[in-house]
Parts: sequence; C-alpha cells; structure tokens
Amino acid sequence: MTVNGDRQLPAALAAAMAVRLECIGEDRVDFEPYESFLAADETTDWFRAWTGNAEVNGDDFRVFGQDGTGGYAAFWLVRPGRELVEQPIVFLGSEGETGVVASDMGAFLWLLADSFGPWEAATSDEPEPAWAPQVNRDLAAIAERFVPDHRASAAAIIAQAAHEFPDFDDTIEKLCR
Repeated sequence: MTVNGDRQLPAALAAAMAVRLECIGEDRVDFEPYESFLAADETTDWFRAWTGNAEVNGDDFRVFGQDGTGGYAAFWLVRPGRELVEQPIVFLGSEGETGVVASDMGAFLWLLADSFGPWEAATSDEPEPAWAPQVNRDLAAIAERFVPDHRASAAAIIAQAAHEFPDFDDTIEKLCR
C-alpha cells in the first residue's frame, strides 16, 4: 500500500458507510465509518502504537471506521491473490479486543443490516443493557442490492468468521510487545 494510494472504498461499502454516518447516535451501534480508507502511513503509525511494536507496518489492513473509543474496523489482507472485497473484516479495539467479525465484505454488509457494528460483533458484551439489534432497512436494502447471496443472520456471520479464522487473536498477539 502506498501513502497516496487509492483510498476509495468499494461501492457497496461506501453506500453502507453513508447510511451508517446518518445513524450515528440513533441506533446504539458503536461504529463511526470513514468516507475513505485511512492513509497507509496513518495505518502503520496506528498499528505500531497499538501493538507497541516499531518493527510492524499496517500493510495487511485497510481501515475504514472506528468505534467511539478509537478501536478500528478494517479489511485484513490475509487471502493472497483475492480481491479486497473477499478479505475478512476485523476489529482491533482500543482496549486490546480483537476479532474477525465477517468473512468478507458481503457478510459484513448483512452484519450491519442486523444493526451490529464491528465492536458488537467482536465482543460478547452488549454495549448497553437495553441494547437489542434491530434490522436497519436502509442497510438491508444495500446488502440486498449488492450481495443478496450473502444473506445470513448476524449470529451466523460472526460464527462463520470465528470458525474460518480461529487464529486471528493469536496472530495479532504475537505481534504485540
């Protein structure tokens, strides 16, 4: 990834992020999307600070949003030769939380449609005692338009991602100092 490389989000993700921007503070989902990917140098600076490891870079991540405490949601570029939209979505929280939240962008769009953000998907704790996910019709319409074949419940999406990438937490922990 180059510092001034293409920072444009894939069209389906951009459409979903535009809807999410309108929902901030209204649906109790702790996810603040970006309008473009975080720049490569910023991603590396963050990842070095997050891991405490000055020898790593952020080249394996394309950050596209955060939670309210500064934890990041990103594509994790772990599938060689595959398109960006086929890469898993991960969450790296400000308090050290980690998790693969969706196996690819299509699954992530359906996760958002079920009113789960990356933090909600990566942690087993509910954000507030009264929080309960509710289908967001606008996000469901985007998921239906772009990836109708990925339809699944949030629980199924989270379980599939955890099953497919069981070593993510250990992989990240090994990079931490």
